[in-house]
Order: sequence, then C-alpha cells, then structure tokens
Amino acid sequence: MGIKYLHTMVRVKDLDKSIAFYKLLGLVERQRKESEQGRFTLVFLCPPEQADGTADVELTYNWDGDDGLPSDSRHFGHLAYTVPNIYEACQTLMDNGVTINRPPRDGHMAFVRSPDNVSIELLQEGDALAPAEPWASMKNTGHW
Repeated sequence: MGIKYLHTMVRVKDLDKSIAFYKLLGLVERQRKESEQGRFTLVFLCPPEQADGTADVELTYNWDGDDGLPSDSRHFGHLAYTVPNIYEACQTLMDNGVTINRPPRDGHMAFVRSPDNVSIELLQEGDALAPAEPWASMKNTGHW
C-alpha cells in the first residue's frame, strides 16, 4: 500500500480573517464543507496550479468556538510554499498588515504567522534573489 500526502489541517478562530490571510499568500478556495450536525466548517485552500487537491491546507472552524486551540499552534511545525518573487510576496503581506517575522535577507527564505499564529515558510522559487533593501538589513520580529 502506498502513502500519499492529503493536506495539513489548521484550526482557526476567525474563518474570514484566516481565509483573507491565505489568499494574500496566493492560495484559492478549492472546496468548502459545512456540517450543521457537527457545527463546523472546513475550507480547503491551495495554490492555483495545484487545485487537484495535492497541496491543500484545511482550515477547520468550529462554530461554537475552540477554547482548546493551543496559544502558539506550533505543535505541527509550519506550512511551506514557494513564491515567484519573495520580495514582492513579503511586500504584499506587509502592505496588508502582516508582520514579517523572519525577513528574506538572503533573497531565499522568510517566515510569517497567520492570524491563528500558524508559522508559514515562504521560499523563493528557483535560485535565491540578490540581497536587497529593506530586506537585507531588516531584523527578525518575534519568532517563527
């Protein structure tokens, strides 16, 4: 029997705010499931080029709240995505109020946090870009 990747599930406190964040990263909503009986909503998001369900992040929203949500959400590590231009991606996120926790000083890697404190690694597709300001001298903020 072979094993294959399905998705990463993340519990969220504010579904609309979380969807808006992942859309800033460039993901699109692929599927949504509502369960009246279970009182939850599942939203599957993916990169547009991987809308076949091979690279989903599943946002789980419990209608009655989720007091059991860990405050740091670090028990699973992080989600990772490549981007065509790491500087442009980080600038778009910053322009929309997202803190760049680990700036792409090397033109290759950055880390940000979702509204639910999920760590997101952004990697430059292909070779690293040449170091550029303001990124090259930008300090880390918080942790990732």
